[in-house]
Amino acid sequence: MAPEPPLLSMSGITKSFPGVRALDGVDLDVQAGEVHCLLGQNGAGKSTLIKVLAGAHQPDTGGIRWRGEEVTLRSPIAAMRLGIATIYQELDLVEHLSVAENVHLGHEPTTAGFVVRGKAARASTAALLKRLGHPEIDPARLVGELPAAQQQIVSMARALSHDVRLIVMDEPSAALDPDEVDNLFRIVGGLTAAGVAVVYISHRLEEIRRIGDRVTVLKDGRAVANGLPAKSTPTREVVALMTGRNVEYVFPDRPVSTPTGEPVLKIRGLSRQGEFEAFDLDVRPGEIVGLAGLVGSGRSEILETVYGARKPTTGQVQVGGKALKPGSVRAAVRAGLGLAPEERKAQALLMLESVTRNVSVSSMSRFSRAGWIDRGAELGAARAATRELSLRPDNPSVPVRTLSGGNQQKAVLARWLLRGCKVLLLDEPTRGVDVGARAELYAVIRRLADEGLAVLLVSSEVPEVLGLADRVLVLREGRVVHTASARELDEHRVLDLVMEGSPAS
Repeated sequence: MAPEPPLLSMSGITKSFPGVRALDGVDLDVQAGEVHCLLGQNGAGKSTLIKVLAGAHQPDTGGIRWRGEEVTLRSPIAAMRLGIATIYQELDLVEHLSVAENVHLGHEPTTAGFVVRGKAARASTAALLKRLGHPEIDPARLVGELPAAQQQIVSMARALSHDVRLIVMDEPSAALDPDEVDNLFRIVGGLTAAGVAVVYISHRLEEIRRIGDRVTVLKDGRAVANGLPAKSTPTREVVALMTGRNVEYVFPDRPVSTPTGEPVLKIRGLSRQGEFEAFDLDVRPGEIVGLAGLVGSGRSEILETVYGARKPTTGQVQVGGKALKPGSVRAAVRAGLGLAPEERKAQALLMLESVTRNVSVSSMSRFSRAGWIDRGAELGAARAATRELSLRPDNPSVPVRTLSGGNQQKAVLARWLLRGCKVLLLDEPTRGVDVGARAELYAVIRRLADEGLAVLLVSSEVPEVLGLADRVLVLREGRVVHTASARELDEHRVLDLVMEGSPAS
């Protein structure tokens, strides 16, 4: 008996854009009921390939076979009708519509030919959310009111509302805490047990070990490895394939001595009702302090409140001995605070503008004279700041949207470097950044601290907090439950604390 053909077979896929060959003869086979992981650095061609699979891009050459038959995916609707759903990292939900309306958008329930909204749509959505392990999400609630983790679940429910045979998940765990990741893997396991295939994209290689069956690696628009066994292929081999070189998973050395200068950042009794309370912290020049905790522990909310993007219920923030006006970003920036937010594309970057404008935007008064901007001075300053951080390409005139995730993050850091900030707030600094670029960002952050910058860091990846920070505060349900030198902690101890800890006295 002839073997079953792959559920999906993409062969010789090429795709070019002006000046860029994004895909160069890529092959990909996916079997029914498997988790096929797609790996590669930013710019390797992953996003273009999944957009070809989703019908959003048409390949220049190459063929696609679905369940043994050649097909043409002329649009996302055509792909969805075949049973191919894609959940992008940048979720394409409509914030002003309800959960139920988003789940059924474009294929609303009908009765006797009439579209049915309201109760029927909400009941159908509630059943999907229960299947996903999140019955607490209200189908009538506006999507824009949900946290990022729950928006991810809504996007998955929308995919499951179709008769899918293959789901593409692009960085699905990026906004999830460990419990949510476990739930995600439970969902994926249930899908594959029912014969649904999953193409899973992640920068977290430990996830690939847990969830993956096979791995395809892209580099520079080509598949440099097809169908490697996910659990037995050595990490060093995978990293070498992705980067073209071996990358050691090491963090920069910490200073031997602990910073002892006068604190540049002082936080006293800072609270925001329902989010966090009684938060105290001193950060000295040259020190990196990490906040560890699950999603919902208050870690990101603390950073945004310190920065003035949220107004505290009580408490005070001081920079250089001067109290900041609560809830004022302008006051924070003038005092020397800089924030690299979790959602850098939506909250920090002007995606259609050049690198130069993104770097200079917080320092425009330096280049303005009588209402005119000195473009030469602006370009020169941006070039100096980006070169100091080894941003690539070395051309600050290019649009920031063309940069990889790691270099976009460097552009945000260069903005605050140019501004001359004293305190740098980092929220998920390596989210969506490939393994090769992570090591570069770690080195940049450590060097900035060594040069006297005070750094307050939040990351959902505990090894990242422990590897970068000098001192760690562990948060649980909005309160600090433990404070220690990073050298005194390990990942298991931190996870025990965030799950079982009790508020510190």
